[in-house]
Amino acid sequence: MTEQNQPQDTLQEVKDIRRLMERSSRFISLSGLSGIAAGLFALAGAGIARYVIFKNYYAEYNDRRFFDSNDFVKLKIQLFGLAAAVFAAAFISAFYFTWRKSNSQGRSLWDHTSRRLLWNMAIPLVTGGLFILGMLQYSDWRFIAPACLIFYGLALVNASKYTFTDIRYLGYCEIIIGLINMQFIGYGLYFWALGFGVLHIIYGVVMWWKYERD
Repeated sequence: MTEQNQPQDTLQEVKDIRRLMERSSRFISLSGLSGIAAGLFALAGAGIARYVIFKNYYAEYNDRRFFDSNDFVKLKIQLFGLAAAVFAAAFISAFYFTWRKSNSQGRSLWDHTSRRLLWNMAIPLVTGGLFILGMLQYSDWRFIAPACLIFYGLALVNASKYTFTDIRYLGYCEIIIGLINMQFIGYGLYFWALGFGVLHIIYGVVMWWKYERD
């Protein structure tokens, strides 16, 4: 009886060792709920942005009113403030849900694995942010949405080495959507909503179903 149970005990030990190694090398406290929340905030922000653009630009154009440079500066400030608010809301929700999951797992939120994850994600994000600010400086709006998607996708792919591999596939999708958006410049807001909104919700649901449902 003991000899028959020995292979099962050995297999269980191997699984336990593998689980411990994975926990020590990967940050596994990411919550799918944070992806869902970020997607909802992104869709809400895209809806508000569409309303602001059509209200301040297209309505005035149809009324034959001249949309001067001061109006355009105001529009840029409004959209920039809206983007900052969406980013802050998504970041706070991601921090909260990740912190809650870390506590439920009895793990520290800030350890060497999370630091490596943050550092590898920050490099493409900061680079992309500075690149986008450069485009804003010269009032070149055409490639801002594609740049956001592409650099964000690169950040996810780069950081996926230290967390769930599902993050890598989300990054691939963001990059592809950004590249497609470069061929449809006038629809940047819709691609932005697709990449940061719909994809995040799908990713969040998949992550919750695979790792948190139990």
